[in-house]
Amino acid sequence: MNFELKEEQALLQTTVRAFAKEELLPRAAAIDEAGEFPQAQVDRMAELGLMGIAVPAEYGGAGMDTLSYALAMEEISAGCASCGVIMSVNNSLVCDPILKFGSDQQKKKWLPELASGKKLGCFALSETGTGSDAAAQKATATKDASGWVLSGSKNFITNGNDADLCLVFAMGDKTKGVKGVNAYLVPTDSRGFSVAKNEKKLGIKASSTSQINLDDVRVGPEALLAGECQGFKVAMATLDGGRIGIAAQALGIARQALSEARAYALERQAFGGPIANLQAIQFMLADMAMEVDAARLLIWRAAGLKDKGGRFSTEAAMAKLYASEMSNRVTNKAVQIFGGYGYCKDYPAERHLRDARITEIYEGTSEIQRLVIARSLLTEG
Repeated sequence: MNFELKEEQALLQTTVRAFAKEELLPRAAAIDEAGEFPQAQVDRMAELGLMGIAVPAEYGGAGMDTLSYALAMEEISAGCASCGVIMSVNNSLVCDPILKFGSDQQKKKWLPELASGKKLGCFALSETGTGSDAAAQKATATKDASGWVLSGSKNFITNGNDADLCLVFAMGDKTKGVKGVNAYLVPTDSRGFSVAKNEKKLGIKASSTSQINLDDVRVGPEALLAGECQGFKVAMATLDGGRIGIAAQALGIARQALSEARAYALERQAFGGPIANLQAIQFMLADMAMEVDAARLLIWRAAGLKDKGGRFSTEAAMAKLYASEMSNRVTNKAVQIFGGYGYCKDYPAERHLRDARITEIYEGTSEIQRLVIARSLLTEG
């Protein structure tokens, strides 16, 4: 594997790092405290081409690769984790499946507006009681002469309160089980589409997490993505790519926590000098740095495989599993290094710990990632 970034990748990394440092990081605490959608910051991300990084230029995107996307996600998430997940969902869970499975008409209609930031997308697979069991869809799609009627509810939908387009999964044919699931591109201003509840969360507070109701939402044939009975295939393929994005988000959170813990350790005086002189602190910082780098290598490997067009499900699961659990370990150590101040909102360590926690849960829990990895291992030829 070549660890040397291409010129355009290095330029992207430098540009996004500067943006995150100058425009996101100074506002991250206020964004977290307010818990409101960071529209101004998302607009700036769109101006930089970050809302459709891998969307081809012909559809208004930046036309870059998955590794570039991972690089940008790390930088944005280091600045503001809420902005990171907003960007991740739009790229990984909405633009990517439309690009991969959409018709020419669907691509032309939706991708330019999503990639430009004029519209925002969300991904509605989870339901109450069917989070990890994604095959057990209770939402239904009833076919009639003019299209389908969608009924049911969706839970824990990131960007749900702020999105303009929702990729909805619903059971079109119960007799076929998981093979009867369909996927639909549904404008959120459709009649019968509503946000029932916005969750109050531990972290990632400026990104909405919503319960969505589908009360006989009527959609036409043009809304169906990838054809009938292809929904579960769309969902699983999409989540593979999405896991790379969340892994990069976890990495960005951890990297920033490490950076701040290091700076604090060099400044904080105890026992006659900076606490960075203490072996206990040095060992924590060493472990944190090692784990951050290890996670980055797993993420780059998964991104590289995706860019080559090969299978990357196992590698994406490994990256997401390790990066998310690493992020929780690193942010926990950062709080410890900050001591009592790490527990106070005046310092950023507690926010990083809160933000990191969800990365072990959404887009596939750690337990689901282990199942993916184990099944691949046990079915190898």
